[in-house]
Amino acid sequence: MTVSIKKMSAGEGYRYLLRTVAAGDGDRSLSSPLTRYYTEAGTPPGRWLGSGVASLDSPLRVGDEVTEEQLRRLIGEGKHPVAGEHLGRAYRTFKQPAEGKRRQPVAGYDLTFSIPKSASVLWAVADAGIQAIIADAHHAAVAEMLGFIEREVLATRTGARGVAGAVVQQDVDGMVATGFDHYDSRANDPHLHTHVVISNRVKTSADGKWRTVDGTPLHAWVVALSELHQAVFSDHLTRALGIDWQRRPRGRDRNPAWEIATVPQPLVAHFSGRSAQINAETDLLIEEYVAKYGRRPRPATIMKLRARATVSTRPDKHVHSLADLTGLWRRRTTEQLGRDAVDWARAVTTGAVRGRARGLLRADDIPMETIEQVARRVVDIVGEKRSTWRRANLYAEASRQTLGWRFATTHDREAVTGMVVDAAEGASLRLTPPDFATTPAVFIREDGSSRFRPKHSVVFSSEQILAAEDRLLKRAENRNAPTVDVELIDRHSARLSPQQSQALAMIAVSARQVDLLVGPAGAGKTTALRAVHRAWTQAHGRGSVVGLAPSAAAAAVLAEDLAVVCENTAKWLYDHQQGRARFHRGQLVIIDEATLAGTLTLDRITAHAAEAGAKVLLVGDWAQLQAVEGRWRLRAACVGSR
Repeated sequence: MTVSIKKMSAGEGYRYLLRTVAAGDGDRSLSSPLTRYYTEAGTPPGRWLGSGVASLDSPLRVGDEVTEEQLRRLIGEGKHPVAGEHLGRAYRTFKQPAEGKRRQPVAGYDLTFSIPKSASVLWAVADAGIQAIIADAHHAAVAEMLGFIEREVLATRTGARGVAGAVVQQDVDGMVATGFDHYDSRANDPHLHTHVVISNRVKTSADGKWRTVDGTPLHAWVVALSELHQAVFSDHLTRALGIDWQRRPRGRDRNPAWEIATVPQPLVAHFSGRSAQINAETDLLIEEYVAKYGRRPRPATIMKLRARATVSTRPDKHVHSLADLTGLWRRRTTEQLGRDAVDWARAVTTGAVRGRARGLLRADDIPMETIEQVARRVVDIVGEKRSTWRRANLYAEASRQTLGWRFATTHDREAVTGMVVDAAEGASLRLTPPDFATTPAVFIREDGSSRFRPKHSVVFSSEQILAAEDRLLKRAENRNAPTVDVELIDRHSARLSPQQSQALAMIAVSARQVDLLVGPAGAGKTTALRAVHRAWTQAHGRGSVVGLAPSAAAAAVLAEDLAVVCENTAKWLYDHQQGRARFHRGQLVIIDEATLAGTLTLDRITAHAAEAGAKVLLVGDWAQLQAVEGRWRLRAACVGSR
């Protein structure tokens, strides 16, 4: 992702933004802060961003330098950065808990905008002119993303006591934000990115009062923002330098990355030292986990281990000047490529003036047939991943599907993406009921929607998914699947807890075509599955237990747990389509991490199993909400602690 988000706490939380800022005498706002001419040790000073800066009624303007005192007042204390009075209510003070960390109020949101690694590498070694062009493209993309957030996402809420017991989402006069440019990772590899800190104080357009940001939409839109940001930045760089882009695979469980075609992947990998450190430490933590628990951790646990690895391997931040770093990066690139780095960078950007405008699209260039075709593909892909969706989900996929298109302006890109999303909403099935009560005009938005409902909060699904759910329910009611004698289950579950034994007995004798084994992490599902595997294999023979999972990583975990060959669901369906995979009568098909599997995928697999005379056992954790989102009405066998 090129955009990430995290909450910022009040108090001293803002100080990390200032730790590397250059502290030279005189004018620190140098003319070229993101080129090799920046000779100060440290990063450039922050700058004010967002149209909400004007609502402060102060001398501050967008682009002005941010001082430490201003940042302390705004983020640390929730006050006006110049005048010093509270913007709205003062931060809440939470009671000190008997144990644990004191809860802090939310002071803002740190949205970090990063450019693709290949673009960072090219920026790192190019001459000052090319460096400035890439930096300008980055800043332009960030500014346009902030404008998108202000138009489509940013809002506040007025409380339940104010309007007949209801919460009203209100428009605001833009964001008050600060931007801090950073240009390297903690491994001192090139990593051009900007921390945009959005203050949790916004001015309500309706009454001029300062209130807090409605943070839920910001988090809901971050994936869409990431996809759109990459597309917009790519457009800017193509328009300026004639850059071509290409999709590069990142493994079976990750979306491909879009990188500059002329920047070789080995060079990108060479400058990804921080990722290599984290990956190596994560592998060690996984080995320790296997040694302790006797099995490989599941994907959710691996994510936690990776977070631990990120913290434990985090080196101290070494402050250098960009001029010094540029020299270091050029030497490393020259060694890797066997040619002068600056000459290479100049060569991959030649022809910019000759061909930069060739092939750029305007919104009118895209036929409606193409819009509708892409919209149908968007709905199909989103429907494979989740059973319900909102506009933000469609926007993320629409941006992803059109990422390879190059547009003449950001306005053209947003117009086309918006048309695709509108068409995708039209092709979806609306689940949110219409408003049955009349909404007063004062609470109606310009687009006709009610402020009593958050913007873009309509929930969609599709007729195909609802039909698939109905078929799954019918299969769960059918009792013609293979079984195992309860005595055999008792023999193999003698060492299990009463809850585990009862759950396995329910599964063994139910004869349901589709069954569930549900339990939270640590409840003993793996132990129970091993017992089921032993009993089923004894009753129906070798190869009678088949393992599937939504991802290759989860399939590998299940394979280790049960000592059977497992595959991810997408690959099994593809192999089945090619005639290379099928189920057999008497088999038990275990689908692990089933809550992360798409409804349509489960429908297809269970249909094949039912046709073959096999039984499907869906294994999951109700805390993992993804495709089925807790809407299953199947009878579940629940397991407790070990």
